[in-house]
Amino acid sequence: MNMKDFISYADLVSLGNASFGFLSIIMIMTGNLVLAAKFMLIAVIFDSLDGWVARHTKRVDEFGFGKNIDSLADVISFGVAPGMLLYSACVTYSVPYINILVALLIVICGILRLARFNVLADLTTDSSGDKFVGLPIPSTALILGSFYISGIFQMDLALVMMMVVSVFMISTVEYPKFKGTLVVALGSILIISTCMPQNILSIIAYIPAKLLFIVAVAYLLTVPFMDLYANLRRSGPKC
Repeated sequence: MNMKDFISYADLVSLGNASFGFLSIIMIMTGNLVLAAKFMLIAVIFDSLDGWVARHTKRVDEFGFGKNIDSLADVISFGVAPGMLLYSACVTYSVPYINILVALLIVICGILRLARFNVLADLTTDSSGDKFVGLPIPSTALILGSFYISGIFQMDLALVMMMVVSVFMISTVEYPKFKGTLVVALGSILIISTCMPQNILSIIAYIPAKLLFIVAVAYLLTVPFMDLYANLRRSGPKC
C-alpha cells in the first residue's frame, strides 16, 4: 500500500504532464491564454517522454499504476485545459453557448477515448503496437494550442475543428504511432520553438506555431482520408 511500491521515474514525468495542464488552467482563469496554450504544449512533451523513460528504466508496471496515472494526467492537460481554452477564446462568439458545448464535447470524448484505451490495454498483452484506435488525445493540445499561438486564430474555425477532433478521438480510425528518440526530439524542438516568447515569435512571423499546427492537422485528416480511399478501392468494381 505504500506509494513508493507503485510510483516510478516515468510516473514523475506523468505528474509533470498533469502539473503543466493544471498551470494552463490557472493561466486561463487569469486571462493569459497565450501562456495557457504554451503550457498545454509543454505538457505534450512530458506525455511523450513518460513512455520513453519507462522503457529505458525497464519499468515493470505490474499493477497498471503507470497506465492509470498517465490517463488521469491526460484528462487534465488534454481534456479540461483545451476545453477551457476553447471556451475562453470563443466566449464572444456570435452563437451563444456553442463554445460551452464544444468545450464539453472535448472533455467527454477525451474521457471516453482514455477509458477505451485502458480497457484495450488490459485485453491485450501487446501494449507496444504501432497503431492508436482513435485520434490520440494530445492532439487537442497540439492543434488548439498551436492554432491559438499562430497569429491566425479564428473562433469559427476553431470550434468546427475541435468538434472534428473530438469525434475522431472516439472513432475506430487507426492512427499510427510515432516512436523513436529522433521523432520525440524533433517534435519537442518544434514545440519548444512554438513556446518561445511572443516578441521573438512575432519577428519570425509565428512560423514554428504555424508549422506545428499544419503538421497536427495533417495527422488528424490524412489518416481517415487514406482509410476512406482504401475502402473505396476495395469496394469498387472489379475489372
